[in-house]
Amino acid sequence: MTDDGTHPDAERAGWFEGVSPDDAEAGAAAIRDGRADAPDDWPRRAVEAEFADDEDDYYARLHDAAVRAARESAAERERADDQQLVHAVRAMDDAASEANELAERVAEWAGSRYPDAGTGVGYARELAAREPESPVEERLVSLARRTADLADESDALRAFIERETPEVAPNLAALAGPTLAARLISLAGGLEPLAKKPSGTVQVLGAEDSLFAHLRGRAPSPKHGVIFTHEFVRGTRPEKRGSAARALAGKLTIAARVDYYSGERRPELDDELERRMAQIRGENADEQAGGEA
Repeated sequence: MTDDGTHPDAERAGWFEGVSPDDAEAGAAAIRDGRADAPDDWPRRAVEAEFADDEDDYYARLHDAAVRAARESAAERERADDQQLVHAVRAMDDAASEANELAERVAEWAGSRYPDAGTGVGYARELAAREPESPVEERLVSLARRTADLADESDALRAFIERETPEVAPNLAALAGPTLAARLISLAGGLEPLAKKPSGTVQVLGAEDSLFAHLRGRAPSPKHGVIFTHEFVRGTRPEKRGSAARALAGKLTIAARVDYYSGERRPELDDELERRMAQIRGENADEQAGGEA
């Protein structure tokens, strides 16, 4: 054993070059970061180098190191900024959904006690400001306050997303808006998988139910998913929304790739999208003018 804790013959152990047999952390790093230029009989070489006692021992050490490397890679990926956006979007949606569901319960309960009971999160906020005058009202007002808290948390998460998304994906946030950009990243599972998807897939992200129904022959092919919320799609005449969705998805895909592979802001993408949408909407105007003539 050398002074630094490595085995003197470790260089013959291939993937475990320079790694002590008992150093699981170093073994994981070798698995995660190392490479071999050509295949070899690694178990035999490991035994010859006294890295392992026999073939079974080699594979046991390899298994432990590989599992540790996989766990560390997964943990590192979860800590990445785009994964924080994924969690934030899902938490925002969960908080909003729970707030709306509880607001319905609050309204139903309040309707049994107050003739002027309202509905929705707004009414829950009003009720939360009341001072309860009985044990029943105490519980009802408490539920209303928790409803308001969940709605506030959803709003705070949205503000966080709008602030952080331009830092993670500046081009995508500029073209789609921070919230839609973060939602696309969330639906794809991260910025990397989004950047690797074809534009046709990006176009229908969020419309999986409709897509599966189409594949089963029960519905027409969806023209768009969550990108429908973008003004360029929603604000285009229905017969041209397919073209608008395709154009938008194409530019969003390019933006995601630029963000993932370089991270540089490319303002020309904004101009290109604006020109393409103006062209599509110009076609709409020309068709409408021709029809009126």
